[in-house]
Amino acid sequence: MNEVEIKFEREDRNGVVAVGTYLLDAARRLGIELESEQFGETDFFVVKITSGSELLSAPTKTEIELLSAERRRQGERIAGHAKIERSGEISVMTTEKKQEEKPTEEEKQEEYRKEFEELPLEKKIASLLELEAIALSETFSFVINSPYAIVGKVMDVLAEFGLKMEDEAKNETRPKEHKSKDDAKAKAKAESKSKKTTQSKKSNPPQTA
Repeated sequence: MNEVEIKFEREDRNGVVAVGTYLLDAARRLGIELESEQFGETDFFVVKITSGSELLSAPTKTEIELLSAERRRQGERIAGHAKIERSGEISVMTTEKKQEEKPTEEEKQEEYRKEFEELPLEKKIASLLELEAIALSETFSFVINSPYAIVGKVMDVLAEFGLKMEDEAKNETRPKEHKSKDDAKAKAKAESKSKKTTQSKKSNPPQTA
């Protein structure tokens, strides 16, 4: 069986196909998706043969009608009409794919505004009510989730209190000589307050009737 080596330059892919294969089928076998070109109401896949054009079939009637003489001289062929008839090597340049321009945020907003203005009054009201319902739903979700943040803060406070209690418990088990000076100061302050209270009671004895 006669075979031909074909290379698609833009995609940098090559392979071997049998004589009698159309260029469109060869591209598909190599996993290449060709860019279509519109001719009236019909789309065709046009490629450019950079070498090995003599291995292909002669241009069909459709190719002659749709592709100008200049384009044919440059090696352009319709992939679904150009058939490999002889073995050898063929190099193909595919059409560069067009990049779709994505609309900007401002363009989306402007388009939405125009669509909204064209709506009848009933649909405008329905759209506004739907937006209001969405806003209320998001508000309720925020309110419902808020207590979790409050609980988190309470847990932090309790954790801090627990650490303080743990430190105090450890302090109680230590020898008196090693207890912190803060405990001694707190004890002295408590005793001082107790003495002042006792003295105040002595200087101001309760009056009898």
